[in-house]
Amino acid sequence: MSSFALRLPDSLYAHAKELAQADQASLNQFITVAVAEKVSAMQTTAFFAERSKGAKPGDLAKFLARVPERKPIPGDELPSDALVSAAK
Repeated sequence: MSSFALRLPDSLYAHAKELAQADQASLNQFITVAVAEKVSAMQTTAFFAERSKGAKPGDLAKFLARVPERKPIPGDELPSDALVSAAK
């Protein structure tokens, strides 16, 4: 494991410390998780950007056309306002 000296503005330090305490975690754990979440988000963005490079506009329509027409599982329905905006 590596050590790293981190300088934070006082206001950010105070907010992070407060949130760590509310989460019943040490400040070190809180910052470690925050960095891990950011790294994961950036890696996910890069992964999907790479995966989408070869996609063509009609690919999704072809894929969705293969999905059987059936009612959604209870609790998985679209909100009624989503149906209205999709029809526009």
